[in-house]
Amino acid sequence: MADSRINTTQPHTARIWNYWLGGKDNYPVDQAAGDQIRALHPGIGAYALADRQFLGRAVRHLVTECGIRQFLDIGTGLPTADNTHEVAQGIAPESRVVYVDNDPLVLTHARALLTSTPEGKTDYLDEDLRNVDTILEHAAKTLDLTRPVGLILLGVVIFIDDDSEAYDIVRRLLDALPAGSHLVLSHTITSPAMPDVDDAVAFWNENGTPKLTQRTPERVERFFDGLELLDPGVVSCNRWRAEAVEATAEDVAMFGGVGVKR
Repeated sequence: MADSRINTTQPHTARIWNYWLGGKDNYPVDQAAGDQIRALHPGIGAYALADRQFLGRAVRHLVTECGIRQFLDIGTGLPTADNTHEVAQGIAPESRVVYVDNDPLVLTHARALLTSTPEGKTDYLDEDLRNVDTILEHAAKTLDLTRPVGLILLGVVIFIDDDSEAYDIVRRLLDALPAGSHLVLSHTITSPAMPDVDDAVAFWNENGTPKLTQRTPERVERFFDGLELLDPGVVSCNRWRAEAVEATAEDVAMFGGVGVKR
């Protein structure tokens, strides 16, 4: 039975993101909105790819260099290539991953996120980011929260409009995790150097769901307060520890970083 929460008459962020990534889990209304947004800002489709590649590099770093073997991925989005568990378990088969999202369309595809190596485990929770206690209670059934966790928040705190609430949610999640845990976070930015991004976001907020909030790179960096930011800090996602980025390559308006709790 189809989930009654799935609205195919209004464009949706996750489905547009899926469309830009070349996926098939979207509808004509999402494709039309995605094309209109891309007309306002031609480079915006590249943000989805940059964000996805940032995820892969960050997870690989946490597994290979930091010894992380368990991940809490909130705001998972629609399954596509190189999901968190695929990257982590491809290196360390014993890795465990809990995915969290409140998008009903993601829930219908959750079985694609629940494949796992025999040594590891994956789980999925249909829950809102704001419900921190519920998320942590459920995650503790799969993850050992006394051992370091990779907390992944890619493009999800953009849906929390109030700064104090957004920072508080991230702080509460990190407070529940032990030293050695890492935060991987990305966020849509606003910058005088990218005025067409503001136009694209304004179009989205008038026509799509859910509404999103832009923050300056400085405000994004505040999510890492109290953590030790790994080099190169909070930067354009296509520049975070990329093997090769041409000097002339343009920043994307998705900035991300990785921080460790000491």
